[in-house]
Amino acid sequence: MSDLPATMQAVEIAGFGGPDALTLTTRPTPQPGEGEVLIRVAAAGVNRPDIVQRQGAYPPPPGASDLPGLEVAGTIAAMGQGVEGFRIGDPVCALLAGGGYAEYAAVPAVQVLPVPAGLSLIEAASLPETCFTVWSNLFDRARCAASDVVLIHGGTSGIGVTAIQMAKSFGAKVFATAGSAAKVLECERLGAARGIDYKNEDFVAVIKEATDGRGANIILDMVGGDYVARNIQAAATDGRIVSIAFLRGARAEIDLGRIMFKRLILTGSTLRARPPAEKGVIAAALKAEIWPRIERGEIKPVIYRQFPLADAAAAHRLMESSEHIGKIMLTVADLA
Repeated sequence: MSDLPATMQAVEIAGFGGPDALTLTTRPTPQPGEGEVLIRVAAAGVNRPDIVQRQGAYPPPPGASDLPGLEVAGTIAAMGQGVEGFRIGDPVCALLAGGGYAEYAAVPAVQVLPVPAGLSLIEAASLPETCFTVWSNLFDRARCAASDVVLIHGGTSGIGVTAIQMAKSFGAKVFATAGSAAKVLECERLGAARGIDYKNEDFVAVIKEATDGRGANIILDMVGGDYVARNIQAAATDGRIVSIAFLRGARAEIDLGRIMFKRLILTGSTLRARPPAEKGVIAAALKAEIWPRIERGEIKPVIYRQFPLADAAAAHRLMESSEHIGKIMLTVADLA
């Protein structure tokens, strides 16, 4: 590790607030601990939790880097003791608990995956946060299967474009909400049987009509607030409603009678604070079940725009505008 630079460029949160709180700085290059690898970062994904962290409402878990950034791709620059299955120079992507907005990032090796064949490092960097989240919630928790009708809210978000493709790849019939006619068409292009313009259509009515009154077997919700009661209305008997964010509020009033009558499961999860061993289980499932589908072209990265690391504030402004379809990326180093 003696050939590594002592310092690196990184983007830190100088003070909680707007996008201009993101500041380019110089930090010591991290060293990989036992069971960790150090990645020379080529690209990092920008995700909604980065926005919330910048605003001061989503602190990193104990021991994690205070730098934003939950996913990267690049090449392995160094390895800690006990790491097996990787070599220096391997192209990889990884899920992080923090630290992605930087030239180097240390991460537990169990959270690291090979770059799928045929993908660039920038494309690979768009995968971990969304794929880990969708697998953990849509498949582990909601048990998505070919017989299911799945409703995905926020269909053109980073999570949404991944969830549509993953559910469709497993044979589910997918519906997705989006905020414009153009975004509805994009949901359908990605594999949704029907996109729903939530600004002009009632998703409950659309789902009921499309399923002859039965409703959706699974609903993946990142909206929260008043959507919770409407999700319960839209759900089928024995349906599973999975909450992964709450853009319209963390509190909701629900009808317990309707939940009991329909035998619904309301569940949800977060990912960032879970221990590496649990994330490693998800990584192994992705490598076995999802990476081959990516390599066959059944699931494709959807990248909307790229910004240099120094322009992280501009990337955050774009995400907050909600104009994007798919992922917003930061480019860090040219490792081609």
